[in-house]
Amino acid sequence: MAASTVLVLALALASSAQDGAPQRQPSTDFVVKNLMQANARRAAALRSYQGKRFYRLDYTGLFGGHAELQVEASYRAPNEKNFRIVSETGSKLLIRQVLLKLLQSEREAQEEKNRKALEISPANYIFNLANTEHTADGDFYVLTVKPKSKSKFVYNGTIWVDAKDFAVTRMEGAPASNPSFWVKNVEVQYQWAKFSGYWLPVSNHSVTNVRWGGKAVLNITYSDYRITAGNEGIPVKSAEKNPVLPDPSNLAVPPHF
Repeated sequence: MAASTVLVLALALASSAQDGAPQRQPSTDFVVKNLMQANARRAAALRSYQGKRFYRLDYTGLFGGHAELQVEASYRAPNEKNFRIVSETGSKLLIRQVLLKLLQSEREAQEEKNRKALEISPANYIFNLANTEHTADGDFYVLTVKPKSKSKFVYNGTIWVDAKDFAVTRMEGAPASNPSFWVKNVEVQYQWAKFSGYWLPVSNHSVTNVRWGGKAVLNITYSDYRITAGNEGIPVKSAEKNPVLPDPSNLAVPPHF
């Protein structure tokens, strides 16, 4: 009986230790490979959608000002984006020189050569799995991203990848190269969320510090998404275009307003 008791106790302790042991963290290659495969499926699945956006720009400096823009946006695969201005308030100069240029740059970013340069992919970045986060909203792989080229189109920073859908849900970073001589630095935060099973942008926050004083704070919020066409024949858990970051050169406010 003593031997049996020892055996049962040993098995119980072994089982407890196994249950409490941390799960093995996957490799960086595993996460990136699944991210790219999921991106490809999402790119093929999402055919078109509509949504609303609210742009708010606050600029303090020699020529300070404030501007707001409300926009209705639509996307049709593979590369068509259209915008309708609903309302605009504040500085006409900021609206014309910054906010409207943001819309134009986003149209241009849809062109294949530009889209490839802005994608979060191994072609543009070196990835390193830094951590795994367990939260009330789910589990996330946290990866650092280092651009392979020092250009104004890519970022140094961190991305959060949903461990279930392998979709980028959050990004924080700074352009690898300053967008212009007048800009001291730019910090960007970008977030995506799930709408009817489709991952789409929900917010974009950027802070630009001008070299000789002044700061521009840009906030973009995305809402009221309506999926107008999706490919039901492709088995995906969520869908969006490949995650594409905003062109850093268009997040910087010129200091000579």
